[in-house]
Amino acid sequence: MFSQQILNWFDSNKRDLPWRVEPRNPYYTWLSEIMLQQTTVGTVIPYFHQFIQKWPTLSSLASASLDDVLILWQGLGYYSRARNLHKCALHLSKEFPSSEAELLKLPGIGPYTAAAIASIAFQQRAVAVDGNVIRVMARYLALSKPKPVDEVRKALFLLLPKSRYGDFTEGLMELGALICRPKNPLCQNCPIQKGCKAYRLKKMDTYPIKQIKTKLPTRYAQAFIITRKDGAILLRKRPPKGLLAGMMEVPTTPWEEKEIKGKGPMIQHTFTHFHFKAHIRHTTDQLSYEGIWVHPKDLHLYPLPTVMKKIIREGLKELE
Repeated sequence: MFSQQILNWFDSNKRDLPWRVEPRNPYYTWLSEIMLQQTTVGTVIPYFHQFIQKWPTLSSLASASLDDVLILWQGLGYYSRARNLHKCALHLSKEFPSSEAELLKLPGIGPYTAAAIASIAFQQRAVAVDGNVIRVMARYLALSKPKPVDEVRKALFLLLPKSRYGDFTEGLMELGALICRPKNPLCQNCPIQKGCKAYRLKKMDTYPIKQIKTKLPTRYAQAFIITRKDGAILLRKRPPKGLLAGMMEVPTTPWEEKEIKGKGPMIQHTFTHFHFKAHIRHTTDQLSYEGIWVHPKDLHLYPLPTVMKKIIREGLKELE
């Protein structure tokens, strides 16, 4: 009953998304699922179009350079996803395995993504539990534990349909995105309203149980806009591992939790685990930093993370 209600609703209400093609394309499914981690559908759609236009197949992506992938990824954030995307494409080259267990062995593919690809692209019996699915099921079952992934997975295995596993997976996610929203859920339009414990208790806003948020620390640094007479600025590549690995940056002092006081402009940026504040200094002294000289009009040719774009944009304002 539950699964059929989800499938019937999905048949009538699913969005027309560019990765929802028939027959299912595992490359499209994988690419969209990686992009959608921590990112909204509206943000992902133009990036997805750009990627499949430039690299229409898995093998074409495998032939791309990491720098090219990072350049096209700019603005999506969480750049480890892009590095793992490239690594995974190199590993596979031509085709995906269809089983959840084999998919789990690939770079950048965790339990959720493996289950999503297995069910959506290959119609395997798998349960994909993302934030939308957790919200739907936490309300439906009135689960009293923050992030009840295991409880949701166990419950869904008992509720799986006998076929159409991919549609069931997407249907649950779609229901969470469109109807069972974090705030102001549209319960009057929900196909599983009658069986929903949170609705019956009139406590939709109570579930899922929220975790107590810890205060993020702040790290500080000085960022240097080092210019040459022709207006070019000095960029360098970040280390191959760690935060923003392999991306380009302007030189900075170490990022430390001790506050740095300075004159001139300052930018603020928030990463997953900390806030970042950087004071911007201009100089024509190379300060012993090694790197490459890039004219501002050519910056789009290099993989610059959002935080560095902020620094450069703010820094160049001072030079206008």
